[in-house]
Amino acid sequence: MDLYAKVINYTIPIFLFLIAVEHFFEWRMGRKVSRGLDSVSSISSGVTNVVKDVLGLSLAIISYDWLLGHMALMSIEATWITYIVAFIVIDFKGYWKHRWEHEINFLWNRHVIHHSSEEFNLSCGLRQTVSGVVDYFFFLLLPAALLGVPVEVIAIVAPIHLFLQFWYHTRLIGKLGWLEKVIVTPSHHRVHHAVNEEYMDKNLGQIFIIWDKLFGTFQEEKPDIKIVYGITRPAKTWNPIKINYQHIFLLWKDAYHTKSWKDKLKIWFMKTGWRPADVIEKYPLESVGDPYLYQKYDPPASSKFKAWAWIQLFFNYFLLVYLFSHIAVIGSPYIFIYGAFVVLSVYAYTELMDRNPYALYMEMGKSLLGLFMIYWMGDWFGASEHFGLWYSATVAFYCVASIIVVGYFSFTEVNEKSQALVRS
Repeated sequence: MDLYAKVINYTIPIFLFLIAVEHFFEWRMGRKVSRGLDSVSSISSGVTNVVKDVLGLSLAIISYDWLLGHMALMSIEATWITYIVAFIVIDFKGYWKHRWEHEINFLWNRHVIHHSSEEFNLSCGLRQTVSGVVDYFFFLLLPAALLGVPVEVIAIVAPIHLFLQFWYHTRLIGKLGWLEKVIVTPSHHRVHHAVNEEYMDKNLGQIFIIWDKLFGTFQEEKPDIKIVYGITRPAKTWNPIKINYQHIFLLWKDAYHTKSWKDKLKIWFMKTGWRPADVIEKYPLESVGDPYLYQKYDPPASSKFKAWAWIQLFFNYFLLVYLFSHIAVIGSPYIFIYGAFVVLSVYAYTELMDRNPYALYMEMGKSLLGLFMIYWMGDWFGASEHFGLWYSATVAFYCVASIIVVGYFSFTEVNEKSQALVRS
């Protein structure tokens, strides 16, 4: 946990720097590939995901350690060849995990957050799940276990494999010649994120595109088919936590409403998007018909409203850096309280981004919790031992200021939206 937290503290600044570089080239090239609140939502999703991962809030049904202990046919040392084998096996596992998440209804809930952005850029690459707390797919590492690949090799290669999936989430890089035949490129992954019927559920590989060509899921990007990004049932929210559970909530509702006992069970394992016929008729859903006519979710927002969203995001990232740097010192159960505060904060400010009239109350609840923690502990989770009183004072000031600022926006932009809806 402690080591992974330190790795995350080193890698997140790299991701944020690359996102800034993409924004610079977007401006220089005169190409619009991002929107402010969409990017805030994407990065906020990444924040919730790393909180879950670093705090170990996930469970593998079968661990690699168990597979190795019970299935290994040989024992090998950790050489460079071992790392290559591990990388290939992890990528093979990644392809099938990714494919089943696209094809099976209940598994789609683990992955829908990643496709929910209606843009395609580097920040979109940070939209990662918090709902996937159970790993059903560790059995796919069986080839590595049979060969006796050591646990520490998998532990090193797995995060590297994950981080290498970030760079190809961009529209600013064209096709890459012979590399298109071997690895997943931005062109391949643009196809993967498309909502166009011609492109959907294609290019499921994570590093090597060879798996798609072997198993019949490859689709080249066509110059005459403009890609439209998103999901067929639009999320219509900036709140990443809500997006993580929209699909599973729909499945529960459909299973409850259908009259067929067979369909109550069947719905979970059918192809993604399948619904019982009686539910479709009685409870229709909004979906993207013609992708070229679809209007993106983009409620109007002033520049100061957008600026506040970015301030909220980066202050919570500031809090996260302290948590990950001192996770062993803070200890249990306080690390979970800290993580809950950050997730609650993300929920509150993204609800404000959605113009939820209750966002002010959520912000007040989060801020009062933060102030109570400072009062109860005497500072902010032991920060005074490392930085003096200024860190705790800064957090306290933020908690008070956020109530005031959110209150201001609640009586200006949030109320303006509500009044517009009444007039319409």
